[in-house]
Amino acid sequence: MSRIGKKSITVPEGVTITVGKDNVVTVKGKNGELKQAIDRDITVEVKDGHVYFTRPTDQIRHRAMHGLYRALVANLVKGVTDGFQRKLELIGVGFKAANQGNILDLALGYSHNIIFEVPKELKVTTEQLKGQNPIITLEGIDKQLIGQVAAKLRSLRKPEPYKGKGVRYVGEVVRKKAGKAAGK
Repeated sequence: MSRIGKKSITVPEGVTITVGKDNVVTVKGKNGELKQAIDRDITVEVKDGHVYFTRPTDQIRHRAMHGLYRALVANLVKGVTDGFQRKLELIGVGFKAANQGNILDLALGYSHNIIFEVPKELKVTTEQLKGQNPIITLEGIDKQLIGQVAAKLRSLRKPEPYKGKGVRYVGEVVRKKAGKAAGK
């Protein structure tokens, strides 16, 4: 049995979960509304303030989806109640970030600035304190979207292994390589 799939999701106060036709789960809360399509083999049941997921057989495919959809719906519930946040820091001389609304202007050491449009579902803020690396903060209710946008921003200039320059998540550890050995 999937250990994650067996767990029920407790529905917090102020959150409503409905299972519509075609097995689409809709979660509404104080921060907004999110939907997730569930595979037709997985059964979703909402009763007594809990959400239960069951699978028909012990096939590998069913076991894999059992825990997956439980985790996805748990993320929806957390998103509409608390929301999610992801921070990235720009490490490198002259690396800068500025935003106007959802348009992000990044100076990442290339010959030109990179203009990046963040989806309207997310809120983006930048902060640049003297003597510290610029930080980009992404906030929203959709965990998948935040992760996807953060990964795209990171891919614009991945941290390199010699000096560690680039865009990285706050708290990410980059293993550094030893440089070329000194001359004879």
